[in-house]
Amino acid sequence: MAPRILLDATAVPADRGALGRYVDGLLRALHELGADLAVACQRADEERYGTLAPQAQIVKGPAALAHRATRLSWEQSGLPYVARQVNADVIHLPTYTIPIQAGRPTVVTIHDVTLFAEPEVHDPVRTTYIKSATRTAARRATRLIAPSRATRDELVRLLGADPACIDVAYHGVDHEVFHRPSADEVKRVSDRLGLHGHPYVAYLGALEPRKNVPNLIRGWVRACSDYPDPPALVLAGSGGWDDEVDAALSTVPLELNVVRPGYLPWPALPGFFGGALAVALPSRGEGFGLPVLEAMSCGAPVLTTRRGPLPEVGGDAVAYTEPDASSIAAALEALIEDPDRRAALADAAYERSQGFSWHASAEAHLMSYERAVAKYATPG
Repeated sequence: MAPRILLDATAVPADRGALGRYVDGLLRALHELGADLAVACQRADEERYGTLAPQAQIVKGPAALAHRATRLSWEQSGLPYVARQVNADVIHLPTYTIPIQAGRPTVVTIHDVTLFAEPEVHDPVRTTYIKSATRTAARRATRLIAPSRATRDELVRLLGADPACIDVAYHGVDHEVFHRPSADEVKRVSDRLGLHGHPYVAYLGALEPRKNVPNLIRGWVRACSDYPDPPALVLAGSGGWDDEVDAALSTVPLELNVVRPGYLPWPALPGFFGGALAVALPSRGEGFGLPVLEAMSCGAPVLTTRRGPLPEVGGDAVAYTEPDASSIAAALEALIEDPDRRAALADAAYERSQGFSWHASAEAHLMSYERAVAKYATPG
């Protein structure tokens, strides 16, 4: 008999972000596969999840869950209570925290462990707590889900996690949302950015040190300074911190154009990615690399690094660079000057992206839930 699953979506932030896209894509696919679902969520998300999974039991938490400290406290007592209330066989926590006394099997998704490998590129205010919570989850969860083989291997190497208790479930991509854009979609985004058809290099993500935005800025400057009509650099996304970003921006020559539009809504992303000369995501470390996959699904030529799982996502369908500014400059210049290669990469990226789906991810998650229930029933 299939297990009844309680998915804890209370950690999803208001701007969705990568965690929101993961939970939304997974929940819809689980529902379409006929999973027996209950969802705990913040009040603002009750209607959204009810629409994504009409047959699921939606349990809205108290209003105070919008505050992180309150949510973490509620997770320890309120979530186990909800699990009993909905008669869940297993609880899935799609981020790194876990109730100490869950009272039933738990599956925890650990998206990445780069803060253990490179703590200097993470927010020091949050690092101590996140590391402690991740260690606890790795030790106490019935099973762990990693979004890539690279992240699974790092969980074993850095945290001593039992590889027999880790399931790999690649993220999917919503191909209806992230699609090859029409000319009109490209034009609307270009006009919104104030570029009006002018070429640009695109970046989407938080301004965090591990995203390597300062070296992207420096590499773009080196690659484009000698062009009579250089492409702009668009740094889209919100949140994060990186003191070096402003320092790098202060060195940009006046004749070069940096656009910082902040948060871009989902409907704008196909035009943003697909309309770019190249999408540059030269990260120092990822757990999966969802923006890389989403850009590929929009038929964009992508430049990224070989760090962590990014080659698992990009394969031979993207261009690669080392994360230093000089390498980024050389790789960007090579793409800008070779439209045939950009077109070939765009086609290859789109084709490769079709092999990733939330249905496949949901099937892998269902197997993990079943293994957790079986393990919990026969401990040791």
